[in-house]
Amino acid sequence: MYTRTTNKIKVTVIPVYLNEQSNPDLHHYVWAYNIQLENFGEKTVQLINRYWHITDANGGVQEVHGAGVVGEQPVLRSGDSFQYTSGAALRTASGFMVGKYEMSAEDGKKFHIDIPAFSLDSPHQVSRPN
Repeated sequence: MYTRTTNKIKVTVIPVYLNEQSNPDLHHYVWAYNIQLENFGEKTVQLINRYWHITDANGGVQEVHGAGVVGEQPVLRSGDSFQYTSGAALRTASGFMVGKYEMSAEDGKKFHIDIPAFSLDSPHQVSRPN
């Protein structure tokens, strides 16, 4: 589990390798990640956009920008939480993701919250001794 709090919004990420959707022989590795956002602030906020920086084990980078998450732009009042599950696929057996959400406060001001960096691990990754 990976957690980060920015501007009183807590983001928790739990990644899971999906063996049944992966095919190592074809260099196709798939993960699901569950994200929970919790608003510990006093103001109502809305998630407007997302940005992901995904790096595979070879240093290859994918960047993903888009409106909302899983087709939604959730509104979180003080004390509310929102949870969703999405996924990522890589051509390597491991990698990591990090990102940001663009949020809008009830007064219209925009700000970013950090998504903690998290690793994408699979049983197929090669371990190297230090």
